[in-house]
Amino acid sequence: MGRVQDKVVFITGVARGQGRAHAVRLAEEGANIVGVDFCEDIKTNAYSMATPDDLAETVRLVEAAGGRMLSTIADVRDRQALTAAVEAGVAEFGRIDGVVAQAGICPLGTDDPQAFLDAFTIDFVGVVNAVEAALPHLADGGSIVATGSLAALLPGSTDNPTTGAGGLGYSLAKRSIAAFVNDLAVVVGPKGIRVNAVHPTNVNTPMLHSEIMYRQFRPDLESPTREDAEPVFPVMTGMGVPYVEPEDIAEMVLYLLSDASRYVTGMQMRVDAGGYVRNRPQQPSF
Repeated sequence: MGRVQDKVVFITGVARGQGRAHAVRLAEEGANIVGVDFCEDIKTNAYSMATPDDLAETVRLVEAAGGRMLSTIADVRDRQALTAAVEAGVAEFGRIDGVVAQAGICPLGTDDPQAFLDAFTIDFVGVVNAVEAALPHLADGGSIVATGSLAALLPGSTDNPTTGAGGLGYSLAKRSIAAFVNDLAVVVGPKGIRVNAVHPTNVNTPMLHSEIMYRQFRPDLESPTREDAEPVFPVMTGMGVPYVEPEDIAEMVLYLLSDASRYVTGMQMRVDAGGYVRNRPQQPSF
């Protein structure tokens, strides 16, 4: 029996990157997946988003891992669309046991106010929408996981003027996730439902490997390449590595959705290779 055997998990942003890694790892451990992704580019976001082919590949990988997956193309800003996806999942699988609200963008390098709104509404409002869509179906033992960001926990990282309006919106959204899971955990705890956030450092995904992201790490170059930027990536870790893998984040998500974490709630789980303690050294609170 797998660690999440026969559980049904709703995942946003599932077509590639971290979302795909979560879906596949959970399927390997016995879960079935209800997954959504937008599968369109967003004007203010400088790197390309996932495609319908990417979403189809996630379905293939989940099935190869032994799971079943119901996929839907939907915008996390559209609460009705997410509700419909969840209802379809319940009709297909009979239940929802967990939520991984992880869809997000990072529209850096522009002063367009719309970038601020896009980052906030996708990265935070999209999390609220996913939770609201699934919450009526969660019962005792249910688990909600939201994806935050190490960068948002470090003042002056994505919320500085060089990252533009989108960077500020991203930082606000991810900081809001940290507060949201804390307070939501209080509200749903009496029902036996757990709520936690996972805050990754750099992750080896298309978001990181994009020209706009390379410029954040090498502002001294007009058109930096991956080879230019990678030596600087370790500033976001404390272990000398440039990034972690999506599968590293998926292991934490698996733990938080499994019964092994049945009394873990309201936590800010950093998978950051020591990036937080390196950049914000401080005594622990007791």
